[in-house]
Amino acid sequence: MYEQVVKSAGEYVALAERAHGSMPRAVDDSYVWGVALAELERMRPAARLINLETSVTTSEDAAPKEINYRMHPANVGVLSAARVDCAVVANNHVLDWGVRGLQETLDSLSNAHIRVAGAGRTATEAEAPAVIDLGIGARIVVFALGAFDAGVPRRWSATTTRPGVNWIANYDAQSAGRVADIVARASQPGDLVVVSLHWGPNWGYEIPDEHHQFAHVLIDAGVDVVFGHSSHHVKAVEVYRGRIILYGCGDFLNDYEGIPSPGEFRNDLTMMYFPTLDVKTGELVELEMVPLLIRRFRLQHPSSSDAKWLVGTMDRECRRFGARVVKRDERTVLEWH
Repeated sequence: MYEQVVKSAGEYVALAERAHGSMPRAVDDSYVWGVALAELERMRPAARLINLETSVTTSEDAAPKEINYRMHPANVGVLSAARVDCAVVANNHVLDWGVRGLQETLDSLSNAHIRVAGAGRTATEAEAPAVIDLGIGARIVVFALGAFDAGVPRRWSATTTRPGVNWIANYDAQSAGRVADIVARASQPGDLVVVSLHWGPNWGYEIPDEHHQFAHVLIDAGVDVVFGHSSHHVKAVEVYRGRIILYGCGDFLNDYEGIPSPGEFRNDLTMMYFPTLDVKTGELVELEMVPLLIRRFRLQHPSSSDAKWLVGTMDRECRRFGARVVKRDERTVLEWH
């Protein structure tokens, strides 16, 4: 680790064990996914997308910031164990270990046959989408952007000569037009278009007006899914013109176990999101969500009371946008008008 207080990742393990008991030291690559792997087998999604909020490197070129994350390239099999198709990396940790760290991250993911969106060796590469061919005459194209208000610094933006992320400075009409132009140039008729946005602060249920409006503009420009993240906890889901906006998917796996969440938040409770889209139109047909709990650095099913709290919290937040989160036939689904 590279931060002011904690010097070893082992200290995070100790905190988790102090809170919830011992955990094994020698585990295989699938350990952290726990019951999520069975859920993936049950749903059999056409594509598996994550926000990878770390670098994958042995670089020692620490960027000047409070906390620098990295994952050893030898552990990239953890991502392969869940058969991740695409990792979006336009976030505030992918350059924690400098340009060398970013380049090794891109190489490590490429060697693991994981597509990348949102960062690259040039601006053109950072803007380019990850393309997932569904084999049925349709593709999923994934664009990714890292925003100023999620702590992604301007100096990390990719240029014609500098590696970096696909950075966004604000949510004005010019920024929206730039994203729309990128999508129009790189997508084809019939594509299912996903735009990933690392935006907003770590905590807070409020959806800023500029996020709300920007997501609508993107959908008006032809985007089918807005995949938002940065908050450590889940946030509202909206359906606009038949398209889904995930304002904040929360942490799916983290190492904060044993560190209490502030206030009314629970970053140990998380969701898997399984949107079903109409391949011909891109419209949302159904959204199923699976509540999960992080314990001993592994995903498991939560208690009935924890699941009820999480579903109730999501329902409260989604009501602001005319949607509901309900239990139906033992499944957690989104209802909208």
